Amino acid sequence: MSGRKGDLAYENFLKGYNCTQAVAVAFAEELGLSEERAARLSSGFGGGMGRMREVCGTFSGVVLVLSQLYGYSEPKNLAAKTELYERIRELADRFRAANGSIICRELLGLKEAEKSAVPEARTPEYYKKRPCPELCRFAADMLENYIAEQEQ
Repeated sequence: MSGRKGDLAYENFLKGYNCTQAVAVAFAEELGLSEERAARLSSGFGGGMGRMREVCGTFSGVVLVLSQLYGYSEPKNLAAKTELYERIRELADRFRAANGSIICRELLGLKEAEKSAVPEARTPEYYKKRPCPELCRFAADMLENYIAEQEQ
């Protein structure tokens, strides 16, 4: 299932972007943003939101892109809000089915949230123990496929 966006997201993570940035930057063109703006906009969502290990950053990237492509701006438009939430839930179900969870700490096998906001150094050992690059690939491929399904 590996596609162009998945490969870009994987490479972005290996460049040092956090997981949300890796996905968002892969979709910068679709977001109507420069890569720099996409990276800045998504920067706080990494590490399960500020390294709290909550919602997986790759999935936060999916939500960010879905919001730009299918979101709403009129706060009282309940139909549009419902439609967007349904899309998010559908992709959350797909992500969970393939990966077991959309929660960062569960995907990393952690018992509790991180105590420190300081990111770990990106060493070869870091990459060996982290599923993050592959989750970036999966999330971006899933999203690319979903967008293609909507265009049919």
